[in-house]
Amino acid sequence: MHSINTQKQKTKVIKPINNNGSISIQFQLNGKTYKFNPVKGGQFDDPIALGKAKTIAEQITRDIQLDEFDLTLTKYKPKLHLTVVEKPIDEIKTVVELWLKYFEFKRSGIKAKTVEKYENFASLFYKLGDLSPLCALEIKKKLEQITTLDRTRDALMYLSACCKWAVKHKLIAHNPYEGMYQELPKPNYAQNPAPNAFTKEEKELIIERFRTDERSGLNYRCYTDFVEFLFLVGCRPSEAVGLTWDDINEDCSLVHFNKAIIQVRSRITHSEKSKNNKIRTIAVSKRTTDLLLKIKPEVITPKQLIFHSPIGLDKAINYQNFSRRAWGSIVDPIKPETTPYCCRDTFITSQLVNGVPSSVIAKWCDTSTAMIDKYYADKLKLSQLRPMDD
Repeated sequence: MHSINTQKQKTKVIKPINNNGSISIQFQLNGKTYKFNPVKGGQFDDPIALGKAKTIAEQITRDIQLDEFDLTLTKYKPKLHLTVVEKPIDEIKTVVELWLKYFEFKRSGIKAKTVEKYENFASLFYKLGDLSPLCALEIKKKLEQITTLDRTRDALMYLSACCKWAVKHKLIAHNPYEGMYQELPKPNYAQNPAPNAFTKEEKELIIERFRTDERSGLNYRCYTDFVEFLFLVGCRPSEAVGLTWDDINEDCSLVHFNKAIIQVRSRITHSEKSKNNKIRTIAVSKRTTDLLLKIKPEVITPKQLIFHSPIGLDKAINYQNFSRRAWGSIVDPIKPETTPYCCRDTFITSQLVNGVPSSVIAKWCDTSTAMIDKYYADKLKLSQLRPMDD
């Protein structure tokens, strides 16, 4: 601290003054004028700020009297409150290292199928070696060399989300992947995600072919009720696979969807709620009620599966086997290049044709009105309208 010897005389009391609304302290000492704002941003009509300024003025008066006045005014000026900016953690050297941190953070809140996807990305990112996560252009180039364009686009999208999280938690300084995936062409299914619905005649023929299948060995008649249910309700196949009898009311007029059964790396996995983390109860058609009543056991175990594997009442349908073998064998001769998901497309399309509002269908099927209007209603109208002749 710099001090100055003052004459042993009575010092004039220093007080804050009003400087066009702000607070200022001004005084003379040994022929020199001192002036500064003791409270940063403080206004003279603010009693709290003015009180702080008075305390500082009294301290200056006292320091002058005690010959301890600080000529630099540092002692009396507002202290700067510096924000400490944490340096990004240097330990994160590679893409996969950052991805695994992100994965661990997200793991408890994601579904089993998403966990599988994150694990697959980890395997892909291991192949990037020691590339830093900030070397976005090099990583994009390497991904294009080791995997498909569609998977590269997907990987860059997830890396962008990962880095956004990492910036928030101060693991890296910035997100170099923001918007990068959007610069790549969309995959074919995203460019033209047209629903692939069956006609009414095709639908009934498929159900009949399952019902009358007579192939030698293990035939596929056991899947008839499952396939018909998919056509009649429009739920996701995984939701139908997971249905148990406690999800159906007594007269089989209501179905409660609150879970699903999926396959992760060939393992049967139970998933809570729907794909969109929702639970819904829907009223079903008379045909659906009749179907459920027909197959309803006389003695019901609440957790007993409604649609089960041919190898056991307590075994869930192996959806991958069903899609590849049963569906392919029965349906491909009728209409090739379809999947059981086309039953959902068929349900939505038929309900639109029958005049059911898209908002109602969206609630039945756990999707959005915008999705139905964009991918079903618009294409349906376009296929049915015809230009007028002059």
